[in-house]
Amino acid sequence: MSLKRIQNTIGKRLKELRTSKNLSQEQVAFEIKMSRDHLSNIENGKYPVNIKTLYKLSCFYEVDIEYFFLGLKR
Repeated sequence: MSLKRIQNTIGKRLKELRTSKNLSQEQVAFEIKMSRDHLSNIENGKYPVNIKTLYKLSCFYEVDIEYFFLGLKR
């Protein structure tokens, strides 16, 4: 699997989590202390997400970090 495909998959899953909770990018970005533009770029697969940010997002959405790679919710 290519890095671009991984970025796109993670971004898609982040966006699905956010929209399923009826949250805006602004709300999520504020809670995890990042800019809305940066979050948007991650969700759209334009920027890779670092492990620290991915961990913050997994805690915020209450999913195992594995979800972003495997798509398995626990």
